[in-house]
Amino acid sequence: MLKFLSIRDFVIVSKLELDFSAGFTALTGETGAGKSILIDALSLALGERGDATMVRAGCERAEISAEFDVSPQVQAWLEEQDLAGDEGVCLLRRVLEVGGRSRGFINGRSATLQQMREAGEQLLDIHGQHAHQSLLRPDAQRVLLDSYAGLENEATAVGAQYKDWQALRRRRIALSENAEAVAAERELLQFQCDELSGLNFNVSDWTSLQADYEKLAHAASLLETAEFGVESLSEADNSCLAQLNALTSRLRDAIVHDASLIDTLQMLDSAQAEMQEAVYALRHYQQHLDTDPARLNELERRIESVMDAARKYRVAPEQLDEVLQRSSARLAELGGDADLAALEQQEQAAHKTYLQSAKKLSAARQKSASALSQEITAAMQTLAMQGGVFQVALMPLAEGNAHGLETIELQVAANPGVPLRSMAKVASGGELSRISLAIQVATSRIASVPTLIFDEVDSGIGGRVAEIVGQLLRQLGTHHQVMCVTHLPQVAASADQQWQVSKAVVNEVTLSSITVLDAAQRVEEIARMLGGATITETTRKHAAEMLSLSA
Repeated sequence: MLKFLSIRDFVIVSKLELDFSAGFTALTGETGAGKSILIDALSLALGERGDATMVRAGCERAEISAEFDVSPQVQAWLEEQDLAGDEGVCLLRRVLEVGGRSRGFINGRSATLQQMREAGEQLLDIHGQHAHQSLLRPDAQRVLLDSYAGLENEATAVGAQYKDWQALRRRRIALSENAEAVAAERELLQFQCDELSGLNFNVSDWTSLQADYEKLAHAASLLETAEFGVESLSEADNSCLAQLNALTSRLRDAIVHDASLIDTLQMLDSAQAEMQEAVYALRHYQQHLDTDPARLNELERRIESVMDAARKYRVAPEQLDEVLQRSSARLAELGGDADLAALEQQEQAAHKTYLQSAKKLSAARQKSASALSQEITAAMQTLAMQGGVFQVALMPLAEGNAHGLETIELQVAANPGVPLRSMAKVASGGELSRISLAIQVATSRIASVPTLIFDEVDSGIGGRVAEIVGQLLRQLGTHHQVMCVTHLPQVAASADQQWQVSKAVVNEVTLSSITVLDAAQRVEEIARMLGGATITETTRKHAAEMLSLSA
């Protein structure tokens, strides 16, 4: 719901701040007072294009800010667009500079006009001769019917089934058109997979293989080193162990004369034990060192085959596993020859599922379209369009689309004997506005846009029809926030609140302003609308009576 509107230096408005209420608000005033300026300002805030002529003469820029309470759905959209502000609030701000530059903001963040329009379409609808009319959009007309019929879930399911069918269709076409190329690629991939699988390669085995080869290739040198170690430590005449044994023997004799040598002796005993362990280890190494030439040849052949494969596929040996995985994945993606037939069957099954659901959706739409058409046609008879006809037409599609087997078009014949035409081609702004009013009343319980503004809704009507229009707007105001620019006292008297638009010359500058009327002021304004320039007591009583009867 629209909560607050601020207008600065816009056309003939210097400064205007308005707090909005729920229910039905009538905007009245003398012809030329600028009643449509409020709608023009809101349109600009909702992303409509503007130009420098909208900036008040002598000013640098015009600025419009509109604050809305928003639903969880709109809040989710704001978060998705990274434009969320305070929870449940949307602040739209538009700045139009005299040089022609325009900037838009949503919740203080810079926004494109497209984003502002998308936000505006969820917040406010303007019906009449102005361009911001969602009911003229084909997608909005389809959503209107589906919402009226309670078919949103069915329509969503049909869309998902159509998407699945089309995805399978595209895969089948691609596979058919590239059959030869696919077969050649599949053959190459199968060869690569067989070759790499036969190599039986993995990175951990490759590391062990290299270590084993390194050891076997240098077995003679390693054995010689081990023999030298055993000889030096233990078996030579002047071996390390022999000299160490002689030293420890003399230290034991010396301890008798000097006990301080005990620590030194203990260190040498430990060294002697470690050295003896080293001798045992080297002898064990000699006994178990593999010097098998046949094993060495086997390892050489294995390494050579791995290196050949790596060179062939132009990768490091460690990457051969990745090459095999990629080839296997691509091969699985291409499938086999039998996959084309299977894919065709899947496509046919998906198409059948889509058609079944879409036909059920079409039947339900047709039934609800008939009911909605009758309801709106009946409302038109009371809105100065006697003999007019409204029809929700289902236009068949050859193959259907994501929205079903038909497009939805709202068609109107505003007068008897006139052929039905698309609602988007209805020339009269007043007729279009009244038809929109009938639609909104008929669908008020399911309409998603919370704020509705009607401009020229009373064009070309009066008397009893004007009273009916006022009653319909008041009825609509129980479900939505409704505003109506009107010159008819019958419509204004039905409003929950009334604002008067006026203009005056201040310091030789024409300025427009809006006054929120209290009860007494409403009587005066209704009397003015009834009696013109001269207001009599009789006119005032008539105005008070109209307000009393409408309360």
